[in-house]
Amino acid sequence: MTDEQEQERVQPSGVWATAVGVARVRALETERENALFRDPLAQAFAAAGGLGPSSPTPSGDEAARRRRLGVMFSIVIRTKFLDDLLWQASASGIRQVVLLGAGMDSRAFRMDWPAGTRLFEVDTAEPLDFKAAVLRQERAVARCERITVPVDLREDWPGALAAAGHDPAVPTVWIAEGLLIYLPEDAVELLLARISAQSAAGSRMGLTLGSRGVIERFGADAAPGSAASMWVSEMPDDPVGWLAGYGWAADSHTLRERAAAYGRPIGTPPRREERPGGLISAVRR
Repeated sequence: MTDEQEQERVQPSGVWATAVGVARVRALETERENALFRDPLAQAFAAAGGLGPSSPTPSGDEAARRRRLGVMFSIVIRTKFLDDLLWQASASGIRQVVLLGAGMDSRAFRMDWPAGTRLFEVDTAEPLDFKAAVLRQERAVARCERITVPVDLREDWPGALAAAGHDPAVPTVWIAEGLLIYLPEDAVELLLARISAQSAAGSRMGLTLGSRGVIERFGADAAPGSAASMWVSEMPDDPVGWLAGYGWAADSHTLRERAAAYGRPIGTPPRREERPGGLISAVRR
C-alpha cells in the first residue's frame, strides 16, 4: 500500500484532528523571517490533513476572526515556550522525554538532541498511523531514539509506556501541550497523578492550561467541530499550589509575559488584571 492510500484510510477526525490545525499554524510561523521556531515537517502534516496553502480561510465575522488569530498566536508562543523548556531539561542531563497526546509534534525530528535521548510519543493509533505515513513520504529521520506508544490516555498508558521502555527510576521531561483543555477535570487530576507516580526526583514538566474564562470567551459560540467547541476544562485558580499538591515546584507564565520576552508583544493592554498564566514549567521535588 502506498503512503497516499494509507493517508486516505486514516484521515483526521475528532479531537486529534485539531493537531493538523496546529501543524498549519506552525507551518505559517516557519515561513516568517523572524520565526520563533522552524518546523520543516509542519506543512506536510497540514497538507496531508487537507489544510494546504490554498485551503480557504474559515468564514466568520470580525470577532470570530480575532478569536481565531488569538488561538493561532497562543499556539506559536506555547510552542516556543515548550521548546525552551525541553532544551533546558536536556542541558540539565535529562535524556528521557515523553510527549503526551503527541499529535503532529515533530520535535524528535527538528530539535538537536544530546546523544542517548529517548523520546516517547504517546497518542492513539489513528494520529500515529497518519503521522507515520507522512513521515515515510517525507523520508524524515529522527535526531534521537523515537518510540511511539499507541494508547488512549483514558486507558493504562503508564503500563504501555513502561512496556515501551520508559524507566520511571530516572528523570523524565513530560510535555502535555494543548491537551488538558480537552479533558474533564477528573481526567486532568488522574493524568497528573499518573505523571507524578512515574517521575523520579528532578523530572521536569511543561503544561499548557486553558486560562480562566477562555471557554466563555472563545468556546461559547465556537463553530461545531472546531477546537474551541471541544474545550471542557480550565486551569485552577492557583496552578502553582495545585501542582505543589502533586510534589512539583512550578512556575506559571502568562501568554502576554512570554510573548513580550520573545519579541512578539501583545499590543493591546489587558482589559482586566491578569490572572496566573496557562504556561507551566515544573520540577519534581
